[in-house]
Amino acid sequence: MPVEPAIQARGVTRVYKAKPEPVTALGGVDLDVEPGEFFGLLGPNGAGKTTLIKILTTLLLPTSGTAKVAGFDVVTETAKIRRVINMVSGGEQSGYGLLTTREQLWMFSQFYGLPTREGWRRVDELIGIVGLQEQRDQKVRTLSTGQRQKLNFARGMLNDPWVLFLDEPTLGLDVGAARDLREHTLAWRAAAPARTVLLTTHYMVEAEQLCDRIAIVDRGKILALGTPEELRRRVQAESIFRIELDRLPASGGLAGLAALPGVLSAVPADADGAGAGADRVAIKVALADDSALTTVVTAVAERGAQLIGLAKSEPSLEDVFVELVGRGFGDQSDDGERAS
Repeated sequence: MPVEPAIQARGVTRVYKAKPEPVTALGGVDLDVEPGEFFGLLGPNGAGKTTLIKILTTLLLPTSGTAKVAGFDVVTETAKIRRVINMVSGGEQSGYGLLTTREQLWMFSQFYGLPTREGWRRVDELIGIVGLQEQRDQKVRTLSTGQRQKLNFARGMLNDPWVLFLDEPTLGLDVGAARDLREHTLAWRAAAPARTVLLTTHYMVEAEQLCDRIAIVDRGKILALGTPEELRRRVQAESIFRIELDRLPASGGLAGLAALPGVLSAVPADADGAGAGADRVAIKVALADDSALTTVVTAVAERGAQLIGLAKSEPSLEDVFVELVGRGFGDQSDDGERAS
């Protein structure tokens, strides 16, 4: 794998000719993904994610801008890129239903140019890795949705790609099958540190579990980019804790706590102000940083209250997404991805 970025995009745009006026699917995307990185793209339907992946996998030409994968230009070096990448999409129906699982993978091994002996070795190895041993001689048309997606995953690994594109790979899978595919992906990547994965997904938990960095995309532009922790800090700079006590502290109650150094606010934890129950009260304190928690806990004890419970409130990636995009994953934007 080259030392330069595994994926690099500079000012990539894609405009579709449509009536009554052209539709911009990508509006100048800049992106760098390093070798060995597990990178995620999050965005609502129609945000431009699939259009970007099609350009990076040489299935679609950019209208303007430049993009490279593994150091090769997506416009002038498509053959070189296709030798070192692969792609797995959710709900994919590639191949022929009349073939068995083993025959299907063998057919693709020949498409990818593997020698005969190496092709059969890889086919049998991947059948074992994805857990399709019992279905190896079963017709593809008879496989379940989960089994078929495991087959697609194995197909995507046949040529041992440098860069693997996963476009909603667990779409429609049950919890167990989705977990298996995530584990297989992580194990495959860990076996060779330079292997790079670009994932699009609608599942926030999946993105948090897998991705080193995430870009949130909407209307053809990258709105935010960073690690999951960095993105969460965008919507909650302060530290928020839920504290449960046996009673409100004397000497000022909540107002007294709010006046402590490093405390930004102290309010009832529940919307109705009732707290946690008859034998305890729950308060929510916002702190400038975690170090101020010691001051709060000490003050509570000194003022005659007993600490019963303590939990930190963390924003989720979904909170970040709603804050930045302001609409759900299922909402369509008019940016042309449907036209692709």
